[in-house]
Amino acid sequence: MDYVMAFLIGGAICVIGQLLIDYTKITPARILVTFVVLGVALEAFKLYQPLVDLAGCGATVPLTGFGYNLAKGTRDAVEQSGWLGIFTGPMSAGSAGISAALFSGLVVALVTKSKSK
Repeated sequence: MDYVMAFLIGGAICVIGQLLIDYTKITPARILVTFVVLGVALEAFKLYQPLVDLAGCGATVPLTGFGYNLAKGTRDAVEQSGWLGIFTGPMSAGSAGISAALFSGLVVALVTKSKSK
């Protein structure tokens, strides 16, 4: 049942993004930023954690999950380190995902040959 919930919740988040791309004039970059900010806002009001508990990776893998991760890391770091945690929390919470994205981008760039259009 965990897989089904992850598929349904993660799919619903992706469907919302696709509908915004198809039926609005909002640029994809703005949609991406909106999803990250939405994840931060939902975590600030403690509304995203129940979704993560229900859907697992279906809620943490999309961009809203990245915003949730940044907000949660910030809150945890502020509780441990005080106001300095505002700066260290999001960097430490998001470092694994950002590093994985950079490394995979490097590997793809080395393996493939770029072409001009």
